[in-house]
Amino acid sequence: MHTPASMVMGIVFAPLGLVLVFTAAITPQWREGQAHLGMAGPGSLLRSGTKSHGTRSGSVEALILLRSDGLWESCLQVERSDLRQCWPVAGPYQRDPRVRLAQGLVLTSLFLCGTGIVLACIGVRCWADLPLRGVAASGGLLVVTAGLLSLTALGVYTHNLKRLGMDPSQRIHNPRYPHLNLHPAGSLYFGWLGSCLQVLGGTALLFSFKRPRCPTCPSRHELSVSPCHSCPEMTNKPDMDVYEVSC
Repeated sequence: MHTPASMVMGIVFAPLGLVLVFTAAITPQWREGQAHLGMAGPGSLLRSGTKSHGTRSGSVEALILLRSDGLWESCLQVERSDLRQCWPVAGPYQRDPRVRLAQGLVLTSLFLCGTGIVLACIGVRCWADLPLRGVAASGGLLVVTAGLLSLTALGVYTHNLKRLGMDPSQRIHNPRYPHLNLHPAGSLYFGWLGSCLQVLGGTALLFSFKRPRCPTCPSRHELSVSPCHSCPEMTNKPDMDVYEVSC
């Protein structure tokens, strides 16, 4: 059986997009930031059990705290050390409606994309002679919808990246809250790439709705609907693959 190129493209791109979006969803690098905590006294890093590269026991060095946030996990790490701690998102960041919206959209996207891939595999039916074009195209529609949902979640998060979880009553002027220079992180780029692959793969599967026409078949008013291989021109070509054409 000759599988159409659009189906092959869709059945390859859709799972790749699903894997990338899932990777972005579970990793805590949607945004990153750093803050200067203060000065480390002589030998303080060594006494704390951390590894400081190029720092002598008598030197004084500013401590830099690295913060990263994801949809379900946040992490803190002291720069140039092994001190790192992660925890489930909590506080104002967890309660932020834009974060919750992104969580819901990503979860829905993953479910729809997985369902669409299953339908596409059933529709393509590489083990059979004829594909189920309607089933494959329905799977493509779900994959496209999943890609658009994840793109929406990424757009909402990126647009509000520096304001997510920020309490207006506690501005950065308070010295108790160090200023974080927040910027997009790696998980966002994985999500953007995966979402685009989902849209491309789903669009390719949507072409399954269109059935190729047999140009040598008689017109409809001359002959009732019948398989193309019943046409005299087609029967004279035994080596022709009739899978790709349908009157």
